[in-house]
Amino acid sequence: MRKEKETEISKINYTIKEWPEFERPRERLMHHGSEYLTDAELLAIILVNGYSGITSVELARNLLVKFGGLRKLMNISYSEIKDVRGIGKAKYSQIKAALEMGVRLAQEKMLPGKRIQKAQDVVDYYYAEMRDKKKELFHIVLLDIRYQIIRDVLISMGSLTETTVHPREVLKEVIKESAAAVIFLHNHPSGNPQPSQQDIELTDRLCKSCHVMGVKVLDHIIIGEDNFYSFAQMGQIKES
Repeated sequence: MRKEKETEISKINYTIKEWPEFERPRERLMHHGSEYLTDAELLAIILVNGYSGITSVELARNLLVKFGGLRKLMNISYSEIKDVRGIGKAKYSQIKAALEMGVRLAQEKMLPGKRIQKAQDVVDYYYAEMRDKKKELFHIVLLDIRYQIIRDVLISMGSLTETTVHPREVLKEVIKESAAAVIFLHNHPSGNPQPSQQDIELTDRLCKSCHVMGVKVLDHIIIGEDNFYSFAQMGQIKES
């Protein structure tokens, strides 16, 4: 009987509704704004509740510690998280949907028609999406004569270490949109943005192919974990 009472009291102590109002995540968000909440508190609001003896805030904190923060959590698969107590398909879907919305919000500033003026403009758009990917993704950004975005295209998704791109795949998209200029972009899952010899050779082949078509290559950007590499900034974009 005593053990049952202790368990019951423990559940009450771990119910957020029993917390003082100024400590509850939802109330803090409403009164002070979302920017004042910690990552764990924001995630707790998405999770809605925890499980017996554990609040949503504690569950959120445990997830952030276990997987290394929101960035890492963004790319966690269901098979990697399903054994965490308190996380099922519904909560996993809630987490993924909320984090994906954050990525898309960051991308909204680079809409068709936006003019590209420097490498950082492209990096700002793709960085959140690509820096933690476990496979190499190769994109091309198609631009008109004023260097305004027509659209971007995912050309290839590769392995942990490389992706295969053929010039004809790039030129097909260039011709389809009558692009006047392009920017190539891919990520390095290793986190190191320095180009490999294969990257250098691929860039050279693509530049030559585009030159034949009268299409200007503005840059090839490699995104790493905390930085990026710009072929244009390093003077490695050849005109012919």
